[in-house]
Amino acid sequence: MTAFLSVESSLTGRLWRGPDATLERTAEALAQDSRLPLPVARVLAARGVSAQEAPGYLDPKLRDLLPDPLSLRDMAKAAARIAEAVLGRQRIAIFADYDVDGGASAALLIDWLRQQGHEATLYIPDRIDEGYGPNAPAMAALAEGHDLIICVDCGTLSHEALAAAAPRDVIVLDHHQGGETLPPALAVVNPNRADEDGSLGHLCAAGVVFLTLVQANRTLREGGHSQPDLIGLLDLVALATVADVAPLIGVNRAFVRQGLTIMARRERPGLVALSDVARLDSAPNAFHLGFLLGPRINAGGRVGRADLGAQCLSCTDAARAAKYAAELDELNRD
Repeated sequence: MTAFLSVESSLTGRLWRGPDATLERTAEALAQDSRLPLPVARVLAARGVSAQEAPGYLDPKLRDLLPDPLSLRDMAKAAARIAEAVLGRQRIAIFADYDVDGGASAALLIDWLRQQGHEATLYIPDRIDEGYGPNAPAMAALAEGHDLIICVDCGTLSHEALAAAAPRDVIVLDHHQGGETLPPALAVVNPNRADEDGSLGHLCAAGVVFLTLVQANRTLREGGHSQPDLIGLLDLVALATVADVAPLIGVNRAFVRQGLTIMARRERPGLVALSDVARLDSAPNAFHLGFLLGPRINAGGRVGRADLGAQCLSCTDAARAAKYAAELDELNRD
């Protein structure tokens, strides 16, 4: 091996490897094509970013990177059914996973529905007693009192559980790897379904939910109805994207960048309260989402109340949000 900077190994005896010659040529070509400084081009080349992708990678904008929601299978059916339920004032239940992605996904739907004066039932299974994902008794119980059940961050493999909800409509908004067959649902929107091309496989569940709400807004607009604000929901999408360790590529970069800007406005009581108990005294960044806020939300599903994180994120009352945040902080210490 050729020594790098005249050094062959570190003090501990580990090999000192310099830049790969092929990668260096790629970086030089990228710098020439994009007119970026060579050190920046080296970083981008190492991450597999091309000259054409570089502008969107370095300056991600939602209007440039947001994919067409209808590129996902079952999206039209899911969005139309959700819009129908809202306009018809039907009873909606949200069944969510107990982690940050599930809680944020549920909060996204709850917020969007509340903007239209619609309250939904939230159900998050107990990690110990019920395990992950939908279960037959819970789905059957929800079906008795609701017209539509939306499963977020779960449900793609839950064939028996979703069958228990019949004859009610069930929509699955998920990102987990799918199997050879789909569960008995009206719609399964999942970029990691076996019959998807995987181009949006980097989305977390909250990203899938956001795209569904984009399409639901379109459906409402086409029918001459008003639509809720979506940009204000990006703080939740950013939180879920980072906390679920989704790769920061494509639209995920725009989600996180814009979401951090929204979060810095301190308009969501639950995130404000969590930021305060976490002693976050500066503008939020990705580190704060992954290592300060995320673990506290996860603590509710791990060792406390399964729905506590989602309740905190969707809370509109500052005093109640502070109570939820304090409990999550204590659970996180435990």
